[in-house]
Amino acid sequence: MICAGIETTAHTFGVGICDENGNILANVRDTYKPKAGWGIVPMQARKHHEDVAESVMGQALSEAGISERDIDALAVSQGPGLPPCLYAGMNYSAELSAKLKKPLMGVNHCVAHIEIGRLMTKLKDPVTLYVSGANTQIIAYTAGRYRIFGETQDIGIGNALDKFGRAAGLQFPHGPKIEELAAKGRWTGMPYVVKGMDLSFSGIVTEAAKKLNSGEPLNDVCFSLQESMFSMVTEVIERALAHTGKSEVLLTGGVAANKRLQEMIGIMCSERGAKSAAVPLEYSGDNGAMIAWTGILAHKNGQKPLGSEPEVLPRWRTDESEIPWMQR
Repeated sequence: MICAGIETTAHTFGVGICDENGNILANVRDTYKPKAGWGIVPMQARKHHEDVAESVMGQALSEAGISERDIDALAVSQGPGLPPCLYAGMNYSAELSAKLKKPLMGVNHCVAHIEIGRLMTKLKDPVTLYVSGANTQIIAYTAGRYRIFGETQDIGIGNALDKFGRAAGLQFPHGPKIEELAAKGRWTGMPYVVKGMDLSFSGIVTEAAKKLNSGEPLNDVCFSLQESMFSMVTEVIERALAHTGKSEVLLTGGVAANKRLQEMIGIMCSERGAKSAAVPLEYSGDNGAMIAWTGILAHKNGQKPLGSEPEVLPRWRTDESEIPWMQR
């Protein structure tokens, strides 16, 4: 079985192609880049996705060495995400599904980040730290679903980094540049906001911007921003490990590529006798391969394909998806 997955929840139009054994045959993407100092403008991102769709699909088919007719099923990121971006992917996928007469599987974007992480790291039943632009969640499987054990109460950690990056005049994407600057910085103090098992990042960004405007060195502010936010998620992950009794931690999502975050989680896991692993860089950000693989899991485990008028689900939470393949 070969599945083509289409990802369009935010700034990336991605097409991934994989088989039922988890072999990634292609993973191609084209990313909308907003003007300097801007965040994503949803309608501009939608236009970008519509403009590059055919080209990206063509590149993916060429990379996989197959034609459209070799595809057995399609999968699309149905949500959560920015509605205009989701519609771009859904409309394109639905048209291709009708043309090829192949089933179209709706995939939860957050679940797909977990599944590509499990596939690539070989972790079986981890506590997952899912850290991306809009999302920061501590997740573990129990009773048929991925359950949320803690999450951000305002903005995701990736958006927090982006907000500070824009305030500091850094180029998009901001996370890698902040990581680079932080490597040469020192602690200068920063808020630490953990509320039970939940987290808050917006106040930390405000304080970081204030410190920068008052003359604190950029390297020191970047270091302190990272250390505070990463320490917060490490604390909550450790408590989730203790509560669930699990012995694996998976880092997934775009921010999982940060080496300092990987180091902090790794130290904590080593002290607890647990194992940690991060999804490879190619699959940490939004990509079509994760949608294709999760589409295969859904198809093989009885999920019904989308109908002739599929809807998008911009607020579809991780814990609202049934996960039948984990029950086997």
